[in-house]
Amino acid sequence: MAREECKALLDALNKTTAYYHLLVLSVGGSADTQDLREELQKTRQQARELAVATGARLTVALRDRSLVAEDRAEFERLWVAFSGCLDLLEADMQRALALGTAFPLHAPRRPLVLTGVSGGSSLMVARALSTRSQRHEAEGGFDVADLLELEREILQVGEMIDDMEMKVNVPRWTVQARQAAGAELLSSVSAGASSARMSVQERSGPCDPNKALATTVFSAVLLAAVALALCVANLS
Repeated sequence: MAREECKALLDALNKTTAYYHLLVLSVGGSADTQDLREELQKTRQQARELAVATGARLTVALRDRSLVAEDRAEFERLWVAFSGCLDLLEADMQRALALGTAFPLHAPRRPLVLTGVSGGSSLMVARALSTRSQRHEAEGGFDVADLLELEREILQVGEMIDDMEMKVNVPRWTVQARQAAGAELLSSVSAGASSARMSVQERSGPCDPNKALATTVFSAVLLAAVALALCVANLS
């Protein structure tokens, strides 16, 4: 039960961190509004809460000396994935702080840049922000207070990472993956190639020896006719 609970928390943290990354890509761009900054604030708070809960569960599990080797190996893999999520979250929070400082919301003629964000990710962000109104657009103090809070939260995430390493010593290079690197991509490519071969075979059907022989004879006769025509043209 503890392992399934940790997996569920880690999955939620991973999705929240990925969503936060998509939001950060829009900071300073033409889609940057106070609604976006509020969504950033809400999402990173959710990510921090999930990180605290996940870290607490994994710490208790890995400090249990009665764990069997198989369970310990699985919890260590979850721990390494959790550490990676925290590193990405901290990096995105630092990026959000830098972009938010460079592009304040309510500065006169604030510069906007084209971030290049388009397609599905920008549509998802737009849907997430469409339910909010622009009622706070005239308030100029939100982004300043939010950036100060973001600075404190970055320090807290860094302290969380240091505290994790102090409580549980799981070097990343000692954890073995359950499958080779890129195995999922290779399996997807193999499955696609197999389905393509099956589709071609279904369209072409079984090979008929009589048809193959007839095609060969027809090609030979055609080549002979062309060669004869060239000879006649040269002689004339």
